[in-house]
Amino acid sequence: MTTLFLVDDHRLFLSGVSAELADSFDVVGQSDDVDAAVDMIRACTPDVVLVDVHMPGGGGVAVVANIHETHPDVRFLALSVSDAPEDVIAMIRTGARGYVTKSIAPDELKDAINRVAAGEAVFSPSLAGFVLDAFARSVPVEEDPELDRLTPREQEVLRQIARGYQYKQIARRLNISIKTVETHVSSVLRKLQLSNRHELARWASDRRIV
Repeated sequence: MTTLFLVDDHRLFLSGVSAELADSFDVVGQSDDVDAAVDMIRACTPDVVLVDVHMPGGGGVAVVANIHETHPDVRFLALSVSDAPEDVIAMIRTGARGYVTKSIAPDELKDAINRVAAGEAVFSPSLAGFVLDAFARSVPVEEDPELDRLTPREQEVLRQIARGYQYKQIARRLNISIKTVETHVSSVLRKLQLSNRHELARWASDRRIV
């Protein structure tokens, strides 16, 4: 039976989905917190993670990106109320195998999870068209002179900022002090001629840095 982990910051919804899927999948864990979810997923390595997109602490993008660093074989299916193109593209670029909206019927959700577990890419019908269009327009960027100005550690801090983490979270994740994080961010802002972390996050997003 496919092992499944659930991530959603709405506990009532999380409980309902867990109860609905328990007869078809081995639900090995669930979490309503991004950092806790990352730790728990690494510990139990499920076949598929069903993950919400918008959550405090970096959201679904942070969960997918961090797990892919250490467990690239874990597959992700995004489940969200949002059908905004930028949300869908961000999740897929980060590594999710599919994206469906929370209006999906239970049987359709079960089918989507099984298909993702089998290695397929799955999207709600209304989303598939613009996902294909977006990737068809994509042009890989092999070099980025601005990014090359940054040291490897500065680039790592930049990625954490892009994933939505706060300074305290970045310090814990990289095993450095908050003061060191602030120093790296200041250096990155200076080198890229940006004013604040919000501009920095937008700069990173535009370059698909996650």
